[in-house]
Amino acid sequence: MLTLYFSPGACSMASHIGIEECGAAYTEHPVLIAKGEQKSTEYAQINPRGKVPALAVDGRIITENTAILAYLGRRFPEAKLLPTDAVDEASCIATMAWFSNVVHPSYQRYMRSERFAEGEAAQTSVKTMGKQSFWANLQEIDGLLAGKQWIMGDQFTVADGYCLVFYGWGLRGGLPMAELAHYTAFKDRMLQRPKVMKVLQNEQSVLLK
Repeated sequence: MLTLYFSPGACSMASHIGIEECGAAYTEHPVLIAKGEQKSTEYAQINPRGKVPALAVDGRIITENTAILAYLGRRFPEAKLLPTDAVDEASCIATMAWFSNVVHPSYQRYMRSERFAEGEAAQTSVKTMGKQSFWANLQEIDGLLAGKQWIMGDQFTVADGYCLVFYGWGLRGGLPMAELAHYTAFKDRMLQRPKVMKVLQNEQSVLLK
């Protein structure tokens, strides 16, 4: 039995899309960050770090999108959500690691500068640099998508749901996402996928507005 712990609008949308696309039977367990539920005693038993997503697999817990998505791709090979070539698979995982380690933190600095500095002046500086870095990362994603259908090429993979997260965050942050032609076309293709739309509707995503 699989149980996915996620929060609508958070980066956990990547794993939410991944588990839907792989066709697995699973239980949804929302953890509402806006209400502080990630800090609850109950959720601390799932992930003591107080973050989403988390995936319960027969009583054991996997955290972090990159690990969850790699697990899903390998456990459900019939869904063909990971490249079969070993180097291409490693490249897919590396792309997700970049999303997690670089792109996500740049957005946090832009939108949650108080987490990284004390005082108005310092926070303003963090926010400004975070916005510049996040926009540069979005432009890099746009470049990576040039001439491709999906982030890894012709094959839809677990990395694509993760890629979509940041387009939505760019909209939320008021950035001119329409200027990123390749990324916008990718977003439109993603919205044509029924399982992606199911997740976006479930989470009431900004991508549907």
